Amino acid sequence: MRGDERIAFWSAGEVARGEVPASHQSSLREVLRWSSDFLVAGHPELGRTGPVCPYTQPSLRKELFHLAVPAGPEGGDLSSAVDSLRAWHERLSAGLEDDDRELLTLLLVLPEFDRTDSAELDELQRKAKDEFVAAGLMIGQFHPVCEEPGLWNTAFRPLRAPLPLLAVRKLLVFDLPFLLGDDLHLDHYLRRFAPAIPARVRDQLVSRVQP
Repeated sequence: MRGDERIAFWSAGEVARGEVPASHQSSLREVLRWSSDFLVAGHPELGRTGPVCPYTQPSLRKELFHLAVPAGPEGGDLSSAVDSLRAWHERLSAGLEDDDRELLTLLLVLPEFDRTDSAELDELQRKAKDEFVAAGLMIGQFHPVCEEPGLWNTAFRPLRAPLPLLAVRKLLVFDLPFLLGDDLHLDHYLRRFAPAIPARVRDQLVSRVQP
C-alpha cells in the first residue's frame, strides 16, 4: 500500500492477491474485474475495432494500474483526496519512461456515492478537470448510470462502471474530443501538443471551429 492521509492505493496485483484491508476488498476487486473484463475487450456497440480502452491491458501487464480509496473520514472533503490523486500520479510518473507514463493509471473508487444518480460524481470531476488538464492529466468519471456517449457510437455508454470512480492518466494527443467546448482546456491542449497534432486530430479540430 502507498498513499498519505488523504488517499490509500494499491497496485492491481496487490488487489488481485487480496493484499488490501478487508473493508476495501470487495469494492476494489469488483472494479478490477470490470477493468480486466470490460475495458480490455471489444464490444459490439463500441463503433470501432479493438478494446474499449486500449491502454488498460498494457497498464495491467506492466503493473502500472492502481486502485485507490479516500483515506480521510467518511463524508469528508473529497476535493483533498482528488488533489492527492493528482499529486501521486505526478510523483509516480516522474520515475517512468515516456511510454510507461502514458500507461500509468490511478482509479479512485468511491463506493459510498449514490449509484443511481451520477450528479455528485459529475460535479466532483468537473471541478477538478481544470487543474488536471493544466497539469497534463485527464480525469474521467465512471458511474453505473453515466450518460456520457461513446466517441464512435453515441448510443454506447463506455463510462458505465459497477461502482462510482474517478480515473486519472496522462493527457494524450488523441484526447482532443474530450476537451472541445472549453476554451481553457483547449488552450492547454494546444500549448502541449500543437506541433505534433496528427492529421486526423487536426481534422477534428478544424471541423469544430469552422462555421
